[in-house]
Amino acid sequence: MLGLMQDWPLLVSKILLHAEVAHSDVEVVTLRVEGDEHRYTYGEMAHRSRQVAQALTRYGINRGDRVATLAWNTYRHVELWYGIAGMGAVAHTINPRLFPEQIVYIANHAQDRILCTDITFVPLLEKIKDALTTIETFVVMTDDEHMPETSLKNAVSYETFIAGESGAFDWPEFDENTAAGLCYTSGTTGNPKGVLYSHRSNMLHTFAGCLTDTLGVSAFDVVLPVVPMFHANAWGIPYATPAVGAKLVMGGPNHDGKTLHKLIVDEQISMTAAVPTVWLMLLNYLRESGEKVESLRKVVIGGSAAPRSMIEAFEKDFGVEVSHAWGMTEMSPLGSVGALTGKTSKLPWEQRLDLKCKQGRGVLGAEMKITDEENNELPRDGVAYGHLKVRGPWIAKEYFRHEGGDILDEEGWFDTGDVATIDPDGFMQITDRSKDVIKSGGEWISSIDLENAAVGHPDVAEAAVIGIFHPKWDERPLLVLVAQNGKEVPKDEVIEFLRGKVAKWWLPDDVVYVDKIPHTATGKIQKMELRQQFKDYKLPTY
Repeated sequence: MLGLMQDWPLLVSKILLHAEVAHSDVEVVTLRVEGDEHRYTYGEMAHRSRQVAQALTRYGINRGDRVATLAWNTYRHVELWYGIAGMGAVAHTINPRLFPEQIVYIANHAQDRILCTDITFVPLLEKIKDALTTIETFVVMTDDEHMPETSLKNAVSYETFIAGESGAFDWPEFDENTAAGLCYTSGTTGNPKGVLYSHRSNMLHTFAGCLTDTLGVSAFDVVLPVVPMFHANAWGIPYATPAVGAKLVMGGPNHDGKTLHKLIVDEQISMTAAVPTVWLMLLNYLRESGEKVESLRKVVIGGSAAPRSMIEAFEKDFGVEVSHAWGMTEMSPLGSVGALTGKTSKLPWEQRLDLKCKQGRGVLGAEMKITDEENNELPRDGVAYGHLKVRGPWIAKEYFRHEGGDILDEEGWFDTGDVATIDPDGFMQITDRSKDVIKSGGEWISSIDLENAAVGHPDVAEAAVIGIFHPKWDERPLLVLVAQNGKEVPKDEVIEFLRGKVAKWWLPDDVVYVDKIPHTATGKIQKMELRQQFKDYKLPTY
């Protein structure tokens, strides 16, 4: 027997329709690429998104066609997101931090027909334009006044692109499993692979993201998503904010600590989200300037593990709650968020901090488990660690155009490539990437835990740990550091600082300094490049 409820397709256009009716006068604020500030409302956003859909229709874009964006977080980018997906096409966000040859590969593989770009990236595109074989038109996301001279094919300013449209467009209804967005992985091994989100998956992810124990966004909030829209949908925030009527603030290309602080103060930001490197810049600015962030109630940290010292600084020094989150491009991306439970919230401060350093409890809709090498499920005791696997309605079942073949096991589980523990209260902790874990004497050493402990030293700006061959133990850890303000702490002092913070046998066999640590396009440490750099390195304990 089936239920007798209305068959109402879960389409992202429904979010904008709701915002237009229920939250029409709520502000959207952007620091524009042109250098000024832009303000309007969700009502105006909805109207301009319909103009986008009309313009795309006039240009011959059909349902299922891919329209690319190479852009910062701005009001125009959000309009494109809703306009493209709302009409039934696919919004393809391209990460501008990728290598040019990767951008070419991604755009051609996706068969993008139109590419919308901020003026920042016009010079980059001019260098690779001849290799972009499927692009018919470039839309430069500015007005005619700021439109640069360019050799890009059929280039038109965004404002001219939509200017002739009335906005009288009825969002079509279609199957909720229709593709809505496309985002490629960063491609640390092999070519990037496309993750194709559906309207249904985006809507379910939005519902989950608005829950109190996840992002917890409400109509009382002013939200600043520093995490870019080209990085796993800005963690779903540009969907969640209009869904609940939260004021949305976007910094465009500005990510420095001083500008972020000014935005937080001027707009009275209550919640924001970004990767740890961004928060390190903000914390450094706050410490150097003596400024405060009194309106800020919550910081969501994801993308890579947040150091204990960072979480402690936000909560103890500035009174800001930290939600440690985890996910992947393949997961839309939310998988877990570090919200405490009624029981754990009563624990002493240090024990609560221990839990906040974990990646958090699984979100409803994202099941997870850990397994051993033979795929046997391991206990949720907080001790056993194994391969982290996930499944759920906003988790990829295959990559675009079936690149990479079958990615699920026979029970529908996706192997995240992470090694993790899960405790009896459901708190999951990533101990490493399976390819980065250090195998020493038959036991595993977490490079992440070592790195986070090392950056707790005041004279360490950044840390990375890789395994180096050892004839007796197979591998031993090498700690690679970037000094804070050029002050290189002696090796013995670093190891002594780590003593008691990690298991004794985890202590690194050596410490080396570098000018900078390589990162992927999404800000993660590029361990493969580090291993290549130190492939001939001989440990003193060899």
